Amino acid sequence: MSKDKKFVESITDMEVDFPQWYTDVVIKADLVDYSSVRGCMIIRPYGYAIWELMQKQMDARFKETGHENVYMPMLIPESLLQKEKDHVEGFAPEVAWVTHGGEQELTERLCVRPTSETLFCDHYKNIIHSYRDLPKLYNQWCSVVRWEKTTRPFLRTTEFLWQEGHTAHATAEEAEEETIKMLNVYADFCENILAIPVIKGQKTEKERFAGAKATYTIESLMHDGKALQSGTSHNFGDGFAHAFGIQYTDKNNELKYVHQTSWGTTTRLIGAVIMVHGDNSGLVLPPKIAPIQVVIVPIAMQKEGVLEKANELKDRLSNFRVKVDDSDKSPGWKFSEYEMKGVPVRLEVGPRDIENNQAVLARRDTGEKKVVSLDNLEAEIADMLEDIQHNLFIKARDRRDAKTYSATDMETFEKELNETPGFVKAMWQSKKRRALHQDVFLLSRSIFPIHAYAAAKKQNTWFTGEELINYAIYKAEVKPRLFHKSDILIYVIYRQRRMYGNIYGI
Repeated sequence: MSKDKKFVESITDMEVDFPQWYTDVVIKADLVDYSSVRGCMIIRPYGYAIWELMQKQMDARFKETGHENVYMPMLIPESLLQKEKDHVEGFAPEVAWVTHGGEQELTERLCVRPTSETLFCDHYKNIIHSYRDLPKLYNQWCSVVRWEKTTRPFLRTTEFLWQEGHTAHATAEEAEEETIKMLNVYADFCENILAIPVIKGQKTEKERFAGAKATYTIESLMHDGKALQSGTSHNFGDGFAHAFGIQYTDKNNELKYVHQTSWGTTTRLIGAVIMVHGDNSGLVLPPKIAPIQVVIVPIAMQKEGVLEKANELKDRLSNFRVKVDDSDKSPGWKFSEYEMKGVPVRLEVGPRDIENNQAVLARRDTGEKKVVSLDNLEAEIADMLEDIQHNLFIKARDRRDAKTYSATDMETFEKELNETPGFVKAMWQSKKRRALHQDVFLLSRSIFPIHAYAAAKKQNTWFTGEELINYAIYKAEVKPRLFHKSDILIYVIYRQRRMYGNIYGI
């Protein structure tokens, strides 16, 4: 028993040191190992299996919306990268360069892709000539390299896995429709597959993707009250098309520039799952992405018929992802092991259970145990997995809502930002004031429509005195500084860089 207890205690309590808790979990749950290359991680089989399940389900969603998978080169000529000024300036500090091929110095440096906009643009200019060639709806699964100063497994690493969608359209309206559509695909995936509630919003001008006309984001709240960007969707307008000469002949035989989008998410989502659902015993995985949905632990395995029964049950449960642990470790050790790994359901079966035609099911999310008849085993497990998936989402949503605070005056706003981790909901006035709020995370109007509508009928914004139009969400991650302009007092929020890195931009 003491051995089993020590196994769990090897994880730092999240209330004591959240970053260390996170590191303990990703290492001890066998998700990653550290690489000899600074800032890079080795994704171990269990961690990669989670990513494969995420990838499979995202990829299905992309294909349902008409997108095709392609693959672009890893290396980008410097001259190609330089074609879009804002884009190259935005990525310049993070770029890794190849200067030699073997022992020979290259005549032109090659960039190891930090993202693939320029490659797609170079390709599109060769294959798009007529309106009949549009739209182009492409997606790529690959790795990218960004030379980060501070790293943490899954959240921010020098090399990471991701997908990047790149599309080309005939009109600005079609591009904007695509941008919002894919943002909603990400939101649906996070909420229905990862059980992570998200907030959809539009980034400010200062925070939008380098070279983009508009950037939209989904943000999720972690256990410690900090926000994590979980996916972005960018409307490029025709800026890249002008830079690369991507034109087509429309139905009136007139030459037009295409309008483009880009959207992406990464293995950072695994980090989000850990920090949203995990507890002091380790991972808590939503059933839809759990590599093992049910682990069968034979009790008194050395007794006749127990292991045979466990394997028989595994065969019966072939519609689920099932593992039988027939190792010689103690049942208590196995319980702790699979709690650490976040397996949603544990099935215990021993001699007495076999005699009574029953098994014991234990839930990872609540720790509850339930004795069930073997006659109804498949249905019981299916119902339990569905309930766990739903329960994890509800718990995460309720936690987020509990850490979302309303500020109706400057004093309350300052207090909440400085003293309470989470979101602060404040009153937003109008688009014409937007330039004064450069580092503020703005919500689209659809996020809190009821609250905003009710308040607009009877309240003014407390920093302008003008009629309320909408709420904005402020992320209190680092102590803010006071900013004064035109007698309007606002806060400029600096984004936290130590644990989650630069939260803007994927």
